[in-house]
Amino acid sequence: MNRTAALLALAAVLGAVAVALGAWAAHGLEAAYGARAVSLVETAVRYQLWHALAIMAALGLHRIAGRQVAALVRAAQLFALGMILFCGALYILAFGGPRWLGAVAPIGGLGMITGWLMLAWGAVKAFKDPQSRG
Repeated sequence: MNRTAALLALAAVLGAVAVALGAWAAHGLEAAYGARAVSLVETAVRYQLWHALAIMAALGLHRIAGRQVAALVRAAQLFALGMILFCGALYILAFGGPRWLGAVAPIGGLGMITGWLMLAWGAVKAFKDPQSRG
């Protein structure tokens, strides 16, 4: 499996996990862990779903660009890493994990922000000179 296929598969799995956790948050999480846990999980699910789609968009743009633009794959990688760190930290906090893991969330957030900037740069680079694509 190549890197692009692996990232697409990861995005799909992370999307499915987000839907499952979102359903649990809506139907029983509060009784087990409280309202704060629901809030943390809902935030994590929202970011996870959007960034799973962002991975797919970055890789789709990479595919249709007609040439290899490493920045687009790098954007997808940053989205994945950022999502795992940010959302993972929120999930762990929601389920009673050590509070120091809250310090990991901003690192993940920075990864996602950097992913968006890399996506912008890659998109400009991919379509800067349409004559040279192919």
